[in-house]
Amino acid sequence: MPRALLSVSDKTGLLDLARGLTELGWELLSTGGTARTIRESGLTVRDVSDVTGFPEMLDGRVKTLHPVVHGGLLARRELPEHMQAIAEHGIEPIDLVAVNLYPFREAAARRGLPPDEVIEQIDIGGPSMLRSAAKNFTSVWTIVDPVDYSRVLAALHAKDDDQDLKRLLAGKVYAHTAAYDGAIAEWFARQRGERFPQELVLPLSRQQSLRYGENPGQAAAFYVEQSGNGLAGLQQKGGKELSFNNLLDLEGALLAIEPFSGEMACAIIKHTTPCGVATGTSLLDAYRKALSCDPVSAFGSVIAFSGEVDGPTADAVSGLFVECIVAPKFADEAVEILGRKKNLRVLEGSARWPEASFDFKRVRGGMLVQERPSGEIADDGWKVVSERAPTDAERKDLLFAWRAVASVKSNAIVLARDGMTIGIGAGQMSRVDASFLAVHKAQQAGHATAGSVLGSDAFFPFRDGVDQAAEAGVTAIVQPGGSVKDAEVIAAANEKGMAMVMTGRRLFRH
Repeated sequence: MPRALLSVSDKTGLLDLARGLTELGWELLSTGGTARTIRESGLTVRDVSDVTGFPEMLDGRVKTLHPVVHGGLLARRELPEHMQAIAEHGIEPIDLVAVNLYPFREAAARRGLPPDEVIEQIDIGGPSMLRSAAKNFTSVWTIVDPVDYSRVLAALHAKDDDQDLKRLLAGKVYAHTAAYDGAIAEWFARQRGERFPQELVLPLSRQQSLRYGENPGQAAAFYVEQSGNGLAGLQQKGGKELSFNNLLDLEGALLAIEPFSGEMACAIIKHTTPCGVATGTSLLDAYRKALSCDPVSAFGSVIAFSGEVDGPTADAVSGLFVECIVAPKFADEAVEILGRKKNLRVLEGSARWPEASFDFKRVRGGMLVQERPSGEIADDGWKVVSERAPTDAERKDLLFAWRAVASVKSNAIVLARDGMTIGIGAGQMSRVDASFLAVHKAQQAGHATAGSVLGSDAFFPFRDGVDQAAEAGVTAIVQPGGSVKDAEVIAAANEKGMAMVMTGRRLFRH
């Protein structure tokens, strides 16, 4: 009689698996709560402690760490000396292991849970059994993911010793236990306050395969740190499947809207950088203002809103070709209106970043890792460096411009007025070119630049960018400062009668 050892924290599909194995004539072995669940369903199961002759001990820390278990898993069936050795010790083979692990990641993510309780969710016996069984995959079925129960039962019903499937399942085991150990190592690093540990393991799970990457011909997939968090937590309420570029632009859209929490705000994103950002008296007002910044570039964009999208706002957006719309909530009327555009992806949720998140940038042969900048951008700590201080209205627009420029690709310049961007210069090789482009885009869209304010994500290396802004009628500038030419830059602002504040914080988005 073949034997299966079932020991799972996630009971999804357990009884279907247990019932299917019993019908095929398998003997079931199990532990603790899993055995109790199987027994209560009316199925026969043996406790592992009866097989090992050794009771569970240490509050369940020791259950399956026994030669009778691991000998039964590791014995190679094709080697007579292996089979003779386990027979001499009264060990019977175990032919299938279905194990999923204690919910360590969920425990570690719970606020206020004492470290001792988190540590108790570190599974020892489970990974040990999985690794033993997976090493001997040619003889032992190894299942770590409940989604694979039906595949294995189908093969057993067909009497198909599918070695390709067994090898696939073994690979899933090692990927799973590696991610599990990585999460544990990351938790220990956080416990000792080490932001950048010597070894960094990213526990990522594939959320979905994508049709292609940035371009057709590039294979791609979406991996997530923890299912249900971030972009993976957004609920799609309509439209086509998300693409690689859609996901990148959604991240850019949420980044752009993040500093405006609590306000009626809209950000329109093209190629991960804003082509319009605005706040308003309503989301519809904010959308119209954001769109007016660069209506040409808004074609084929991704749009983010800071609040619930109502019917009139949805109706206005539906007049533009848009790839995706993301908002914390959509009214039923808005979903119905946007649903008329079959290809438009509508995504609902907040998708907040987890606390103390890292930002990763792939380079050849490695990864650059940095702390993620805070999405909260305020005007505390600002220093007025010009002879003229900004007016209250200018300061309000300067704060808006400073928040807006944070999501624009460097070198970045934003012109703003009345809670809206009127010109954006993004991704230029020089800051004077970024200033020129912001002015050009504003004038191209029909905005008068006189009386606007300017936000710069980094310092002005020379006074030419200030001179150019003054020629366009800009009256106030917000920038980090820190250039060796700061004195010349400040002097240029004073000559032009402009107000200038320095934040002491750079907002590069490289």
